[in-house]
Amino acid sequence: MVEQAQLRAGVVEEDTEEWQKDSRFTGLERVGGVDLSYIKGDDTSACASLVVLSYPALEVLYEDCRMVAVSAQYVAGFLAFREHRCLLIGVALSVQKMTFLFWLFQVLLVDGNGLLHPRGFGVACHLGVLTDLPCIGVAKNLLQVDGLVRDELHREQIRSLQREGDTFPLTGTSGRVLGMVLRSYNNSSKPLYISVGHRVCLETAVRLVKSCCRYRIPEPIRQADIRSREHIRKQLCSPLEVISSGPESRKKEAELDD
Repeated sequence: MVEQAQLRAGVVEEDTEEWQKDSRFTGLERVGGVDLSYIKGDDTSACASLVVLSYPALEVLYEDCRMVAVSAQYVAGFLAFREHRCLLIGVALSVQKMTFLFWLFQVLLVDGNGLLHPRGFGVACHLGVLTDLPCIGVAKNLLQVDGLVRDELHREQIRSLQREGDTFPLTGTSGRVLGMVLRSYNNSSKPLYISVGHRVCLETAVRLVKSCCRYRIPEPIRQADIRSREHIRKQLCSPLEVISSGPESRKKEAELDD
């Protein structure tokens, strides 16, 4: 897709903010998280949720949810085009001037991939370039690109992550490091797949995600997910099953605290 390739050229894969240069992220005060949840069996509408948390306390400062129409047909590798407009509604929250976002949060954690993508431009890159804000992709499952596969070697590498904070790089057959696998929580052996979205380097992205984890999922995304699910249930006044978005198939997280 031509538009995707043009936007890809705008991705900045390095730190651009002063707070990113400090080991304790001094100067970072607000971290955003976005999530998109669907009703099981309905791919035409979704709930985009944005939360903003204080940093480092990780207390919710702001939250909003919005039901949105999903108009684009799903095509593998183009999830960002199907979902980015929905997420942007959650990010912009009907704000007319995008400069308001600079006050609202300083970095955005996105439930999805960034550079770890068949075309090097996942939803975290898309949101980052369109808003020109630092964005980080945080995925729950490996997107198999550039020779990366969920084989026995990959599972063995995951087993080698013994403590929270342990990592290993995702190096494709091209030789490029596309992301990092992070064990974010001692009580869960399931890792996270971190990738650059925009205006942040991979090392900084991993450190920030780890610092935002009370459980397996970083708190900004976890809180956005909780609120999007609850919003759907309230809108429908029904206990219908709700599922979150994902890079391959939107699988329900069995345990939000896992």
